[in-house]
Amino acid sequence: MKQYELVIFDWDGTLMDSIGKIVNCMQQTAVTLNVSMPSESAIRDIIGLSMSEALNVLHPDASSDFHGEMIEVYRQQYLQLNKTPSPLFDGVESLLAQLNQIGYQIAVATGKARAGLNRVLGETGLNTHFVASRCADEAQSKPNPEMIFQLLNELNISPDKAVMVGDSVHDLNMANNAGIDAIGVNYGAHGIEQLQQAKPKVIVSSPLELLDHL
Repeated sequence: MKQYELVIFDWDGTLMDSIGKIVNCMQQTAVTLNVSMPSESAIRDIIGLSMSEALNVLHPDASSDFHGEMIEVYRQQYLQLNKTPSPLFDGVESLLAQLNQIGYQIAVATGKARAGLNRVLGETGLNTHFVASRCADEAQSKPNPEMIFQLLNELNISPDKAVMVGDSVHDLNMANNAGIDAIGVNYGAHGIEQLQQAKPKVIVSSPLELLDHL
């Protein structure tokens, strides 16, 4: 028997190998606007947060107007200028298909905005696998549990029947705050030591390894 009814996935760094592109775009945004360039590790630490929360961490002294300008420059970098590839991780399509076949409902809870998630769902063709999704412009930023609460309510799933899968401590702490189980993946933004701080049920090193724990 399945242990869960609903598997909630983060997107960047969990299903899509987009960490390198995010880092490059964020650093180039700093160069374009002539502000201090955040380190790769600093950027990895904010992946999963909403863009406004991320900029509050990376550039806390900048005004809200300047943050707005940074967001526009970043979007231009990500959508048009930066050519860093961001493919799906190996095994993701097979994983989602097998979970569907087993009978799981699958959802997404992401730091992306709705427009960004819809774009990548369409580009990858994965949109048919998911029954619901929540984005950073539709709920409070991770690790606040609002995204998960909204998904549970929409799908009428009790917390004990849901699990969150993510590559950052923000994902796992969101699950903790919502009272659901969490599984970490160590091939994205954060490594094993950081993920262990959030006490996930298990940490896996590839998408298909999740099948062993679901």
